[in-house]
Amino acid sequence: MSHPIPFFKQVDRYFERAARFTDLPAGLLTQIKNCNAVYQVSFPVERDDGSIQVIRGWRAAHSTHKLPVKGGIRLTMMASEDEVTALAALMTFKCALVNIPYGGAKGAIQVEKREYSQRELERIMRRYTFELIQKNFIGPGVDVPGPDMGVGAQEIGWMVDTYMALVPGSVNVSGCITGKPLALGGIRGRVEATGRGVFFGIREAVGVPEDIEALGLTPGLEGKRVVVQGLGNVGYYACRFLQEEGAVVVGVAEREGAIHDPDGIDVDALLTHREAGESILDFPARTHMERSLDGLELECDILIPAALENQITEENADRIQARIVAEGANGPVTVEAHDILARRGVLMLPDVYLNAGGVTVSYFEWLKNLSNVRFGRMNNRFEASSNSRILQAVESLTGKEFAPGVRESVEVGAKEGDLVDSGLEDTMVEGFHEIREVARREGTDLRTAAYLTSLLKVADTYGERGIFP
Repeated sequence: MSHPIPFFKQVDRYFERAARFTDLPAGLLTQIKNCNAVYQVSFPVERDDGSIQVIRGWRAAHSTHKLPVKGGIRLTMMASEDEVTALAALMTFKCALVNIPYGGAKGAIQVEKREYSQRELERIMRRYTFELIQKNFIGPGVDVPGPDMGVGAQEIGWMVDTYMALVPGSVNVSGCITGKPLALGGIRGRVEATGRGVFFGIREAVGVPEDIEALGLTPGLEGKRVVVQGLGNVGYYACRFLQEEGAVVVGVAEREGAIHDPDGIDVDALLTHREAGESILDFPARTHMERSLDGLELECDILIPAALENQITEENADRIQARIVAEGANGPVTVEAHDILARRGVLMLPDVYLNAGGVTVSYFEWLKNLSNVRFGRMNNRFEASSNSRILQAVESLTGKEFAPGVRESVEVGAKEGDLVDSGLEDTMVEGFHEIREVARREGTDLRTAAYLTSLLKVADTYGERGIFP
């Protein structure tokens, strides 16, 4: 069995394919491609039994063409410097692609979260934050971490509390990190942001008749069969929103195995089942499989790998039956697998675009923290009053009254969650059509088009700064 090339080298290969479409200087391309800085840290943590364990962690800042740099922190025993630098590079290209003014970064702590108590995790997160502060790898204008695999609002809360204690006196202090609980300056819609972004991207892709009919499918989401790998925030919310628009989730894969039911799987019920500590293999379904990877090979229209990198490789790419592969995770398709799927005519929605919903809403949270005002606070009631006056004017002119339900739905102002969803939708819609146009113009696939679009935007920033004429 062959082994995929290192993750960072795979990102480099995608970058180099896109670079062939430019006439940029070799030195500039090298600068954009290379990782600017990687900080590796080892620190001791006392376990609940009194023993001492040394924990390893990393923080990579891939590109500082714009500041601050931005990227999540993950807790996983599979963490490595290669993974962190690859994910940081993806963040650079992701942010550039959807016009978010950040450089790319990423962090990781090498622990298996399930093996630690809450008190132990708190010590780990607080000490990791302390280490980042010591090297200036965190701060609202320098480096803004966020949540990733294994890191949620609780862990982020410990980090921001530590930062506030050690770096007092700044009015923008809550902008040091995103993904915070609402009480600490978080934003509505952040938890579901990446999954909602995946939904918006898929919706746009299946809405282009000429592209979808070429796959032998009808345009639109209605009746589309979906298989998802990973029922975390990304996979769950993507499936939930897809189901609401008429798609049918027929397969779900998790670490313990996969299930399949052509009549559809209720992802809300499945998530409740799993959160109760049960295996998905005990959930009612037509077929149960003990290998998670078998779920990727199920017959479907849309496959969403939303778990880990290197899940679709040259070993299983020929057995993928989906017509659309929507990369909810970072790096789930290797370079070799990409080429196999492309030759077979599979439409791939690349991670560098499709996974951008999380950082988009994190950007909104950061803006909220810097302005120190909740979105909608200044204009919510004004808009509601304005809408009410318009309805009254229409009623006066027509002599007819609106039904109560209609009036209630229109006579409202935009709240924070509404504005976040609107901004995210606009970002994902514009991003898709931008890369689709580049792909059409250059005669290439969406992934290469996404990298090409991103690297040109980063190059423009260097040019504006006068670094490379």
